[in-house]
Amino acid sequence: MDSEQLNSAIDDLASGIGVLVRRMRRASSSHELSLTQRAVLGRLARHGPMTTSDLARAEGMKPQSMGATVANLEETGLVSRIPHPTDGRQMNIIATERGMQVNDQMRRERRTWLLEAVSDLTEPEREILFEAAGIIKRLGAQ
Repeated sequence: MDSEQLNSAIDDLASGIGVLVRRMRRASSSHELSLTQRAVLGRLARHGPMTTSDLARAEGMKPQSMGATVANLEETGLVSRIPHPTDGRQMNIIATERGMQVNDQMRRERRTWLLEAVSDLTEPEREILFEAAGIIKRLGAQ
């Protein structure tokens, strides 16, 4: 594959991932949360309490931006602050019960849409897609 073909393939991959992300977001649009808010709520639901600094680092954001995101989620009752267990100067952010419910509902809505969409693929296409999912996840973790 020459560099022009590689660039075209990379553009197609990025575009396809973007379309899929937007479509999955619409599938769970019953909650008006930004992609960042969804990511933070999901991370807290999966990993438990984290400081704002830890959240910012995990999401690749500036701490000030994460602070604004957390404040918005806190205003809507989806997260709350609790004392840090070992550092009295810090607070941990946790998903509230309502936050966990909203996160679970959004996950179910996305899964329902994706299951339906994937059912239209051929078996070989599904196998390729599911194999690619692991590769895409690895790329995202870099």
